[in-house]
Amino acid sequence: MAEPLYVEKPGKFYLGKDYDLQAGKTGNIPLQYDAKDLTTHGVCVGMTGSGKTGLCLALLEEAALNGIPAICIDPKGDLTNLLLTFPQLRPQDFRPWVDPSEATRRGLSLDDLAARTASMWKDGLAQWGQDGARIQRFKDAADIAIYTPGSSAGLPLSVLQSFAAPATAVRNDPEALGDRIASSVSGLLALVGIEADPLRSREHILLSNLLDHAWRAGRDLDMATLIRDISHPPFDKVGVMDLESFYPAKERFALSMSLNNLLASPGFSAWMQGEPLNIQRLLYTEAGKPRLAILSIAHLSDAERMFFVTLLLGEVLAWIRAQSGTSSLRALLYMDEVYGYFPPSANPPSKVPMLTLLKQARAFGLGVLLATQNPVDLDYKGLSNAGTWFLGRLQTERDKMRVLDGLEGASAAAGARFDRSRMEKILSGLGKRVFLVNNVHEDQPTVIQSRWAMSYLRGPLTRDQISQLMADRKSQTPKAAVTATDRGSSNVHAIPTDKPLLPPGLKQVFLSCKPELKNTAVTYQPALYGNANLHFVDTANKFDAWQPHAFILPLNDESADDNWSGCEVVVGELSGVNGEPDCPTAQFAELPSRFRQPKALIQMRSELKDYIYQSLRLELRKCLPLNLTAQPGQSDEDFRHAIEQEAARQSTAEITRLGTALEEKLRPLEIQKQQQPSGFWVGCKRVIKLIGRFLLRIALLLPEILLRMADLYLNKGRRYRKVLTQRQLDQAGRALSQSGRETARDPKELTRGEIETEIAELRAQFEVDKKAVEARYNPDQLLRQIEKVSIPPRKSDIDINDLQILWRPGKAKG
Repeated sequence: MAEPLYVEKPGKFYLGKDYDLQAGKTGNIPLQYDAKDLTTHGVCVGMTGSGKTGLCLALLEEAALNGIPAICIDPKGDLTNLLLTFPQLRPQDFRPWVDPSEATRRGLSLDDLAARTASMWKDGLAQWGQDGARIQRFKDAADIAIYTPGSSAGLPLSVLQSFAAPATAVRNDPEALGDRIASSVSGLLALVGIEADPLRSREHILLSNLLDHAWRAGRDLDMATLIRDISHPPFDKVGVMDLESFYPAKERFALSMSLNNLLASPGFSAWMQGEPLNIQRLLYTEAGKPRLAILSIAHLSDAERMFFVTLLLGEVLAWIRAQSGTSSLRALLYMDEVYGYFPPSANPPSKVPMLTLLKQARAFGLGVLLATQNPVDLDYKGLSNAGTWFLGRLQTERDKMRVLDGLEGASAAAGARFDRSRMEKILSGLGKRVFLVNNVHEDQPTVIQSRWAMSYLRGPLTRDQISQLMADRKSQTPKAAVTATDRGSSNVHAIPTDKPLLPPGLKQVFLSCKPELKNTAVTYQPALYGNANLHFVDTANKFDAWQPHAFILPLNDESADDNWSGCEVVVGELSGVNGEPDCPTAQFAELPSRFRQPKALIQMRSELKDYIYQSLRLELRKCLPLNLTAQPGQSDEDFRHAIEQEAARQSTAEITRLGTALEEKLRPLEIQKQQQPSGFWVGCKRVIKLIGRFLLRIALLLPEILLRMADLYLNKGRRYRKVLTQRQLDQAGRALSQSGRETARDPKELTRGEIETEIAELRAQFEVDKKAVEARYNPDQLLRQIEKVSIPPRKSDIDINDLQILWRPGKAKG
């Protein structure tokens, strides 16, 4: 009999059905999750293959069906599957999206695989009371768009609009303005590789003052204006200190150059194209239709991702503070993989705005849903604000313990009862697509199997596939114009020649021109370039390795005296270095006159060697108790696994040694125990032997005592009698004492009961020692005893090749 179709209920999310863990069967009771419960936020945790992505996509589908918009941060590319919805469920709908490599592995044609996939999806939906009509309702309920900041694959976003002055309501709220400034500055500095403490970093404080000064006056900032303001701020004091004492002009110029290099980089133009980063426009179309805005950031570097996520969270904070309060769910903010953005100990730029949202967003109807497959990287104290936990299969026992700690904290914050042992038992029995749902708004947790997703779970889409999905949308969206004023004026002195003419003795090489620059105006910028193979040796840590390094120092008139302090360091060989330029129509910036003299490069080579020895360090991590050092480039996860394996090895070896020592002590006792007579006869034997030895000693001493006493009485008289008597008594006492000691109990004459007691004591001591070893090698304890080992290069082995002038192509300014 076919499964009856699911009946829609307003305000309810159909996420799955009840599941019997003992029987291993799915029940018939659908999980009617109340949408407003997400205003207290949610967490979804599960290892790869647990079905976490399918559950979260199902939740987003339900949100769309209920008219609730969502901003979906997609670091991996899975959320783009929300656009793969086919109401008619025809094989030809699936064919463009099935994986050709899967067809090859299964020995099928693409048409056959598409047919099987369509059939599987149709049957899967039917089993959960869904059909093509429900898919059509989902497509009609919300607009779905893929945004790709920093790329033109999807819909581009111009994130630099984040430096525009915020709304009046935000400017009049000191806390809101401060949060907006902090997130904008932290994100920007992260993009140029500066980890800045808002209270201690001069860079962060200076940029924050510049934004505050401009925004309070209602003045917008762009990157070019911000760079100019760094060199010439519109104020001469920071706090009570004069600007030059706080941050000298020469050092401010270095910060300006870092941001200018970012602005001048060929790829940065993509960040300036597209519609402005506006939360209201992301959540709703111009016609007011709710939208699932997928912000795909899989193509970005780690620094770029942190930059964008931090700015986005700041924008969301500003948006909620402009909304009226509500107890219903107004919108969702979902992040598919929060690993690295909300850690328990470190403080990346994204953590503060994320924590603020978790604490304050519920009052404005914004629900935050975070998902991860790395439970140990979540700040569970911060997640005590989360009211709903969707928990899937976990990979390690440590993951389970961390999740239980988070659940317990969330329950305590909500004033709910928490049965840790029961939760632990449930978590241990979860399988694929089976989740423990702990909702503080419900009386008890529920175990469910997640429903079949209406979207085709193809997996991460490529940039070309995203471009294909968004092609029609992009043709209707005008690109933001980028003018010379937006980018800042150019200080390039163009030299219309194939390549610069340099004096004899100077070598020059050229970096390859990226394909996207081949048909654009290109300008080569000069830099000093040197290679060195560095030898890092640390005898104490048994580390000895050679590593090639490349050093690149950008050159211009102002940087002539900066030496190597601002150089770029590349570990390994610099790729794409050619003897000739491959952009034939390119122009070249002016090479500072100082570096047209070969002797200047000789001096710079010597200074580079000093810089390498004084400044360059190979930073390694070491677990002191195990004497285990991480290898260069080894990830945190791999090093954690290495620590766990080494701890297990050393712990096993030490316990084995203890067991061997115990067996050596027990073996003679066990033999003696088998040969030992009863305790009564052993006692009798002792008494007889004691009496015999005592009598023997008296018999040996008595003749000598009598003879000496007689001799002394005859020759010396009464005067010596007392002396002799005392001396002889002393000798007799000592003899008797010696006799007593000699008759002390022989260890070989222990009774059976005494042997058994000694065996039991040895075994008990072994258990105590074993537990001490296990505690000493506990991985959680060892992970807290990791220290940084800084290894300088061996000075005698620093051998630098002759320096060269390196020309790096970039998009022409102006």
